[in-house]
Amino acid sequence: MKKILFVAVLAFASVMAYAQPRAIGGRLGEFCGFSYEHGFGDSNMLEIEAGFNFGNPWGNRMVGWENGQKWNMHGHNVQVAVTYDWIDPFNAKFPTIEKGEWHWYMGVGAAGGFGWYGYTVAGGVTAGADGNWGFAAGVGRVGVEYDFWFPLQLSIDYRPTLGAGLVDAGNLGTQAGFYYDIFGLSLGVRYKF
Repeated sequence: MKKILFVAVLAFASVMAYAQPRAIGGRLGEFCGFSYEHGFGDSNMLEIEAGFNFGNPWGNRMVGWENGQKWNMHGHNVQVAVTYDWIDPFNAKFPTIEKGEWHWYMGVGAAGGFGWYGYTVAGGVTAGADGNWGFAAGVGRVGVEYDFWFPLQLSIDYRPTLGAGLVDAGNLGTQAGFYYDIFGLSLGVRYKF
């Protein structure tokens, strides 16, 4: 009896894992890279992203203070981010249309990465270049997606990032600082399966 129950539970879990909606594709924008979504029913999904951030000098930045002077660094970075998103939260749905479906989503998660080719400025004077940094951060996400009636999904979302890290800041040595990216807007193109 235990073997039959075990096989039944294993079969049920396999069917449920296979039946969950999934999508794979990419993100284009300030952050470009690979994107994988795994749905949990119709109202939740886990999104995993890995890619390259082009380092918008107004948004992607490490900042800190040394001897009362503010320093900052910006540049390119590679990062991995994972978010848990709620689909159509608060039961606020788009009106039904004949073909395809519109959804909006919001979520929270974490990101981490490594950056390079930055500029360090302290008190308005460039103190070093070609620095390196690493960071760990929390992320938020809000976006909208359109699921076509064939296996294609398009989305646009905003994913700000805020965290902490360490910087090898040229003449300033290794410094702790805050990492933020406030221009996390990207377009997603994914194949649903």
